Amino acid sequence: MQDEPLIVAFCCHYCAYAAADLAGVLRLSYPNNVRVLRLPCTGKIEVNYLLAAFERGADGVMVAGCLEGGCHFQEGNLRARRRVERAQQMLREIGLEPERLEMFNLSSADGPRFAEIVTIMSEQVAKLGPSPLRGGREHTERAIDELTEEAELAITGEER
Repeated sequence: MQDEPLIVAFCCHYCAYAAADLAGVLRLSYPNNVRVLRLPCTGKIEVNYLLAAFERGADGVMVAGCLEGGCHFQEGNLRARRRVERAQQMLREIGLEPERLEMFNLSSADGPRFAEIVTIMSEQVAKLGPSPLRGGREHTERAIDELTEEAELAITGEER
C-alpha cells in the first residue's frame, strides 16, 4: 500500500458515484488507493480543487461524470471537461505530467467500467511515479481527508 499511488476521484453523484457503489455491490476487484469524493455534479468542480488535490500530495486525480449528453444538470460534465483540460495545461506549465489528471464519463450502470477506470488510472499514475509534491503518506492522507471535508462543506454551503 505504501508504494501505491494515491488517487483522488471527484465523482458525480448521479452516475460515477453510483457506478462506484455498484462496483462495490458487485464485489469487483480494483485498487483500493482511490479516495472517492462525491459531487452533486462534476460541473461543480473548480480548477483550484483539482490543483489542491495535487498540492496536498495526491499522485493522480480523476474526474468521473455522466455520459456526455446525459448530464442531470444539462452541461455540467462539459464544463468539467473544459476545467480538467485547463488544469492539465497548468500542470504542464508547472512541470507535472498532465496524465496525472484525467476525466472519464460513465453511467450509473457502469460498475465494471468504474473498476476498470480506477485500475487503468492507478497503473498510469504508478508508471509516472510519486508526485514530487507528495509528502509522507500519513501527512498526505490527512491532507486529502481535509480536502474532502472542505469540498463537502463548499458544496453544501456550510461553514466549518
